[in-house]
Amino acid sequence: MNDNKPSKEELKKKLTPMEYKVTQENATEPPFQNEYWDFFGDGIYVDVVTGEPLFSSKDKFDSSCGWPSFTQPLDRKSIKEKADFSYNMHRIEVRSKEGDSHLGHVFTDGPIDKGGLRYCINSASLRFIPVDKLEEEGYGILKSIFNTSK
Repeated sequence: MNDNKPSKEELKKKLTPMEYKVTQENATEPPFQNEYWDFFGDGIYVDVVTGEPLFSSKDKFDSSCGWPSFTQPLDRKSIKEKADFSYNMHRIEVRSKEGDSHLGHVFTDGPIDKGGLRYCINSASLRFIPVDKLEEEGYGILKSIFNTSK
């Protein structure tokens, strides 16, 4: 396991019960009752466990599914995908590379003009960092995505 990932005991103190259930126990939060499903501010979304940058608001879209949806991750190397056969379905689970957090699933029903993928991600696995806070939060290098000068 990664050295950057806190212990289960630390995570239980740091995360809300829903964040813990989603990221550590592969749960799914309720649709339309989560923080980012209808939020469209400019910034990035990081792993709530490790702070690893995962998605950009530039790639977020309204899929009407009740969870945040993205056409692609910030960097394909920051996620890992694995077959998920739970609930008698075949899906592709998305996990963060460093924290091994359960994020959600990727589907092939996304916008065709953006590659056709829909990363359906639990809000509870994410923390949003607005563009104007990228520098102070240690993500200044990602400001160029938003064409910001400073």
